[in-house]
Amino acid sequence: MDNALSDDGILRLSIFATVLLVLGIAEALFPRRQRAMPRRARWVTNTALIAIDTALLRLLLPVLALGMAVLAEQRGWGLFNAIAWPGWAEFLVSLVLLDMAIYWQHVATHRIPFLWRLHKVHHVDRDLDVTSGFRFHPLEIIGSMIWKLALVAALGAPVAAVFVFELLLNAGSMFSHANVRLPLRMDKVLRLVLVTPDMHRIHHSVIRRETDSNFGFSTSLWDRLFGTYREEPEHGHRGMTIGLETFQDERPQSLLQSLLIPFRSNDSDDRVSGSSED
Repeated sequence: MDNALSDDGILRLSIFATVLLVLGIAEALFPRRQRAMPRRARWVTNTALIAIDTALLRLLLPVLALGMAVLAEQRGWGLFNAIAWPGWAEFLVSLVLLDMAIYWQHVATHRIPFLWRLHKVHHVDRDLDVTSGFRFHPLEIIGSMIWKLALVAALGAPVAAVFVFELLLNAGSMFSHANVRLPLRMDKVLRLVLVTPDMHRIHHSVIRRETDSNFGFSTSLWDRLFGTYREEPEHGHRGMTIGLETFQDERPQSLLQSLLIPFRSNDSDDRVSGSSED
C-alpha cells in the first residue's frame, strides 16, 4: 500500500505543479483584475500556509483520503463494500456524493460561527489568484480532512473515485480562484457545469449576500440546485471589492496575522450572526 500511495502522491504532485504553472502563466498573460496588494508578500504567505497545512496533516493524521479508501477496501468498511454495485456505478456515485458533501461543508463554514472564524482566513485575501485556492488556516484543513476521511470510510468509496475526486477538488480550487480573464461566451458555457473564475470571484466579495453564494469548488450544479447561485457581482468584476470589510489593510499578507485571525476577539463576525437577505 505504501508504494502505491507514494506513486499516486508523485502523480498528484506533478499534476498540481502543472496546473499551478499553467494558471500562473495565464494570469500573467490574461489578468482579469489589477492587484490590490503586492504579489510577492501574498505568495509567500499563501505558499507558507500550504506548507504548514501539509506538514500538520502528515504529522497528525495516520492516513489521508486516498489512504482511507485503501484501508476501507482492505477491511470491508462502508456502503460500497457491503453491496454489490457495478464498479462504474460505485465510482460515479462516490464522486457525486463526495463533491456534494464538500459543497455543504463549505456552506457550513459560512453558517457556523466557529467554522467561519477559521474560514475567514481564506476570505481575507484582498486579491484572488491561483495561490488563493490553497490559502486556508491549518485548523480548517485538519477539520476538512477529518470530514473527508469520515465520508470515504462511510461510503467505502473506491480508491479510483477518491483519487479523481482529490484531483478535481484541488485543480478546481486553483482554477476557480485564478485571476484569469476568459472570453465571456466561454465563461457562460463553462459555468453551466464548471465553477469559473468569474463565478467564484463573486463569493469573495465584501458584500455579504455575494459572499454567501457560489459555494461550489469544481461544479456549479450544486449552487444551481440548492439556490445559492449568483450570476454577476453588484459592482462588476473590475469594480467589486474583494476580501472582508474589517481586513482592508496589510494584515492578510502577513503569515503570523493570518494564523492569528481566528483567535482575535475584536474582529467582527457579523456575517454569521447577521442577515444575508438580498
